[in-house]
Amino acid sequence: MAIETDITAVAGLKVGHFTDTRRPTGCTVILCEQGMVAGVDVRGAAPGTRETDLLRPENTVDRVHAILLSGGSAFGLDAASGVMRWLAERGHGLRVGLACVPIVPAAVLFDLWLGDPGVTPDADAGYAACEAARAAPPAQGSVGAGSGASVGKLFGPERAMKGGIGTAAVCVDGITVAAMVAVNAVGDVIDPATGQLLAGARDAQGRLLGSAQAMLHGRLPARLLNGSATTIGVVATDAMLGKAQACKLAQMSHDGLARSINPVHTPSDGDVMFALASGGSGRSADLTLLGTLAAEVTAQAVLNAVRHAVGLPGLPAAAELSATIAP
Repeated sequence: MAIETDITAVAGLKVGHFTDTRRPTGCTVILCEQGMVAGVDVRGAAPGTRETDLLRPENTVDRVHAILLSGGSAFGLDAASGVMRWLAERGHGLRVGLACVPIVPAAVLFDLWLGDPGVTPDADAGYAACEAARAAPPAQGSVGAGSGASVGKLFGPERAMKGGIGTAAVCVDGITVAAMVAVNAVGDVIDPATGQLLAGARDAQGRLLGSAQAMLHGRLPARLLNGSATTIGVVATDAMLGKAQACKLAQMSHDGLARSINPVHTPSDGDVMFALASGGSGRSADLTLLGTLAAEVTAQAVLNAVRHAVGLPGLPAAAELSATIAP
């Protein structure tokens, strides 16, 4: 098993961030201009998405030209229009007669409670993210779609910590599987290899609570607004997959979220995972293997997101806080 660095280990992918300087928000684009087979699986109860119905296995179009992850809640879906414009200007997209229509599925997370909620990623932000895209290791943490991400909101946003965006990849038997995840969860982030709580809800003294344990001991969650969180991401491989297989890969990647975020897929989370398959390895692979790897790199991407995060006033990052759990 060879450990790679990031999602661009899958040849044909480029990643670009737009980070807004006016408040903590932004967007991230994963470009595959020549088209890749795609799938999706939506598990959270409050998703904000675009073009996910198109990715259902029974529907016609099976290739996309980019995936957009964005802050700004539903307003952030506007950034996908800028990605479409950037692709269309360069002749990338689905040919429909004389027209060229780029296919750009998208998912958004809620970060409107940080700063001016009128500042959200728009079409120009999506275009700028494309301009910044490179086939090179992207920045992680508090950039792009992870700029305004937070975790540990179960007992109220005043107890939360900084989330972010992270990426990871692995190569097994000549096939690469990788992930990029923007982590804005209600729940805590936990290292599944060690059980260590990395970031999450804090007590009044600023110590990590451990949300699940706190609830088991009778502490009740705050009344959260539906859609006020969300973890969104992409898992990608250079294996040869069909559309239904890509959807299954996206489904299995959610196991990585479940291992590294607790609780996950709540009524306030809009958790969405996309899948991309380039076929660049020229090889097919057993979906049990690919799905297992997808879950592993998804979990690692979640950990990388919070480990690279930079805190904000009242919203500390994992690197700034001792991992001591409150008694």
